[in-house]
Amino acid sequence: MAIKIGDIFPDTVLTYVPYDAKNPEACGLPQQLKTHEAFRGKKVVLFAVPGAFTPTCSEEHMPGYVRLAGDMKSKGADIVACVASNDQFVMHAWGKSYSVKDDILMLSDANGELGSALGLVNDGSARRMGPIRLARFALIIDDLKVIYVGIEPAPGVSVSGAPAVLAKL
Repeated sequence: MAIKIGDIFPDTVLTYVPYDAKNPEACGLPQQLKTHEAFRGKKVVLFAVPGAFTPTCSEEHMPGYVRLAGDMKSKGADIVACVASNDQFVMHAWGKSYSVKDDILMLSDANGELGSALGLVNDGSARRMGPIRLARFALIIDDLKVIYVGIEPAPGVSVSGAPAVLAKL
């Protein structure tokens, strides 16, 4: 069953490569992010894509968040984060390709733990993308409580897109 409004966000571990302002071209060491530690007491916009560098994710989904992350933060979001099934190095490279710096936290759920806990995974085997891929969705989390859920009902970006999420902040 998929996560819904009012649910507590699951306590899982994701990974990321931190942005280094002093050496922006470097690829640092992976870090763990424990969701309850990182999100407790904060308002978080979390959007998920099936795969970094894929057409819809790169051409439709990510650009809106790159453009509107600052607006989201001015409307109260403490963290704007992107999560995908790719590893943390791919997520870091994808973020660099958009110059997100530390405006958007680029998270990896390569083992599908978060997606499974949320009930938002798809089997990408038919498309040769692996058995566990995140669904396309967006959540707003306020002090670990889910206050918005936008799960895409079909291919494309609508309820999980940055304009839809910004309107709910």
